[in-house]
Formats: sequence, C-alpha cells, structure tokens
Amino acid sequence: MDSQDEKILGLLQENARRSFSELGRMVGLSTNATAARVRRLEAEGIILGYTVLTGKDAPGPRGGLEVFIDVRFDSVTDDETFTTSIAPLEQIVDAVHVTGPYDYLLRAHVRDTAALDQLLRRLKRDCGAAQTQTRVALRS
Repeated sequence: MDSQDEKILGLLQENARRSFSELGRMVGLSTNATAARVRRLEAEGIILGYTVLTGKDAPGPRGGLEVFIDVRFDSVTDDETFTTSIAPLEQIVDAVHVTGPYDYLLRAHVRDTAALDQLLRRLKRDCGAAQTQTRVALRS
C-alpha cells in the first residue's frame, strides 16, 4: 500500500459513494487506474465493504469508531464540574457514574483515531480528567 492508496482510502472513508472518476481527479490518477487500485484494496481485504449506518446508534455521520472511555478525575474536579464540562462535547453519547477505580464511563463516537486523540486531550485539558483508559468496540 502506497501513499496514493492511503489517499484513496481516506477519501472513501469520508464518502464511500464517490465515483472512480471523482476519486481519480482528487488523487491525480486516471479513472481506470483508480478503479484498479480500489478493486485491489478490496481483493486484499483492506476494504472490507461499504455500509450504511442509520439511527441514533450510528457512530457519526460518516461512520467511525465507537469507544468506551474510563475517566478518573483530578483532585479538584467533582461530578457537577465534569458533567457540565463534557456537555458540549457532541462525540460523547453517554456518561455514567461508576464504582471502582474510575469515576465515569463515557461512550463516544469519533471519526477516527486522530479524533479520539483530540477528544482524550480535551478531556484532560478542559474537563478535569487526570487519567483515562479507552476501549474500542470491534462489533456490536
């Protein structure tokens, strides 16, 4: 897999309905060369399929990752401060106060690992999370 394949994959993740000719224009390849690359990526199992997600449980408008984040507060954060600070974060679908070594369990939908990294950084920087532990859902 080369950089052209990675560009094609990124564009298909944004919009899997793009035509081969549109993809080709966007990555600087002919329609036929682009189609051949996509078919090869499918044959190699890199592209596993194309899916339509609907409803409130879909991981975002273009698919993505469903993640579960355990959060332990820093020494100055309390429940009210935390829940108020996470309220504007649209990636967070649910927040549950739990027992055990962590204070909250969050369920979130993010576009990709870069968006997950941004969310975790924001939880630590702005919301009073001292420590997080993240799990990614593989299937539901």
